[in-house]
Amino acid sequence: MQLKKKKIAIIGTNGLPANYGGFETMTNYLTKQKNQEFDFFVFCGKTPGNKKRKSYNGANLIYLPFNANGSQSIIYDVISIIKSWFKYDVLLILGTPGCVILPVLNLFKKTKTIINFGGLEWKRDKWSFLIRKYLKFTESLAIKYSTHIVADNQYFCNYIQSEYGRNSELIEYGGDHVSKLPITSELMNEYSFLGKEYAISVSRAQPDNNLHVLLEAYSKTPNKVLVLVSNWGKFEYGISLKKKYANYSNLFLLDAIYDLKILDVLRNNAKVYVHSHTYCGTAPSLVEAMNLGLPIISFKVQTNLETTEEKALFFSDSDSLISLINNVSRDELKMLSNQMQEIAEKRYTWDRISNKYAKLFNL
Repeated sequence: MQLKKKKIAIIGTNGLPANYGGFETMTNYLTKQKNQEFDFFVFCGKTPGNKKRKSYNGANLIYLPFNANGSQSIIYDVISIIKSWFKYDVLLILGTPGCVILPVLNLFKKTKTIINFGGLEWKRDKWSFLIRKYLKFTESLAIKYSTHIVADNQYFCNYIQSEYGRNSELIEYGGDHVSKLPITSELMNEYSFLGKEYAISVSRAQPDNNLHVLLEAYSKTPNKVLVLVSNWGKFEYGISLKKKYANYSNLFLLDAIYDLKILDVLRNNAKVYVHSHTYCGTAPSLVEAMNLGLPIISFKVQTNLETTEEKALFFSDSDSLISLINNVSRDELKMLSNQMQEIAEKRYTWDRISNKYAKLFNL
């Protein structure tokens, strides 16, 4: 007799199909790889009627009339949680802002709730004082009222234990969906730097991602080429940086690229990947670069030390970055490349990540 499959609600993303972002990509591969074992119900943000689907990757799609990001994101998460609480066996909640509702719902029913901690969002400079206070508050509620906690970096596991006295499950992100693609003549015509040796970095334009540090360093080393892919127009921080550094011939400031094949060509043919995030845990862009076997030069914070097993090269300001890019040897880059590839194959694959989630669902 076949056992009835558990019903799993996935809450807190834009939904499927995944366009961009760590949570969306994780949802894509989790549903793709585990839809034979579980019935998935994925909540999706506001979507035009002609683009709505009933299912994707074998998962049922549930649309709400709210945006998953921005000012409507909290109500989107709260309503998703309320609609799921009495209906599904397990709630996988990605991020904590909607968890303000958990204390109330727990009065009526104890539902198995897995919270993906997401990260120290309340520390990010882009948020106002009140929003940071709210995010810290919902973080505490999520950890108090969830049955299981997932963190994507050992540093966050340590933080949750020391701050709240709770254990958490380390489940990182996969990055093996990337491809080692060759340069095409069309892309060579569009991106002239493909004929040169260059470093690449992919990052949202927000202060804690330290784009200003990268640009200051490379602007002072005109013989080194940097390709920086970002959503420059989203915030004043990015707008001002792009304006300031627009006329440097060795700096290529590209708008966000959502076509993974194009992005893979640009990354795969780079000499080195420079990772500059401060508050991300196991950043998807970093583990993707590691899966491509790129040597990593990373901003020195504990999360990045954990992700790279302290085997990358690390900088803490523009001067230390300048020193690294001027002095690193080809042999050192080759060794770094091999080390990053080995770590990625051992830790950052979607098969491994999906199996870890499946084990949690079945506890």
